Amino acid sequence: MSKKPELRGRAARLAKLLPQGQNQAARTPFVLLVVLLLGGGLIMLLILNSSLNEGSFQVSELKRQTKDLTEEKQELQRDVDGYAAPDALQRRADKLGMVPGGDPAFLNPDGTVRGVPGAAAARPSALRPQEVAPPAASVPISAPPPAPPAVSAPAPAAAPTAAGPPATVPPTPPRPSQPGPPTTSGR
Repeated sequence: MSKKPELRGRAARLAKLLPQGQNQAARTPFVLLVVLLLGGGLIMLLILNSSLNEGSFQVSELKRQTKDLTEEKQELQRDVDGYAAPDALQRRADKLGMVPGGDPAFLNPDGTVRGVPGAAAARPSALRPQEVAPPAASVPISAPPPAPPAVSAPAPAAAPTAAGPPATVPPTPPRPSQPGPPTTSGR
């Protein structure tokens, strides 16, 4: 059985500084704390990395949606530009049976009329669009019988005919050379 030699003097004092069996237990909580801190740091780093990846996926999805919406907007703008072109407007007006307007007349702020209005030119019958039947309704609607052709002899104004409403005569516009009294709104 070996006995430890006893140290004396300076060696004894240095031996007291070295850890012994009881002091080994004091090191374990420190090592455990360091391991837990390192493990917690790694877990937090993993969580941060995954949240950043999720954010980048959302950004890329939003960029794709922005690109799709921009393309759709450009396509719709091309459609609007195509419909607003003068030749396209003229084609659609012809399909609807519209004709270019006549000479316009303008109303001045003082109530006088400038210019002589003219009626729109009638469309030649060869260029008129085909009559389109109205959509079928659930309740039949009876149309009034067609009016007889106009006769050159004027009809009396007091006796309307039974075949249709009385004929109206369009008013003649005042001429710029004969200014009339200014019109009011009835106040």
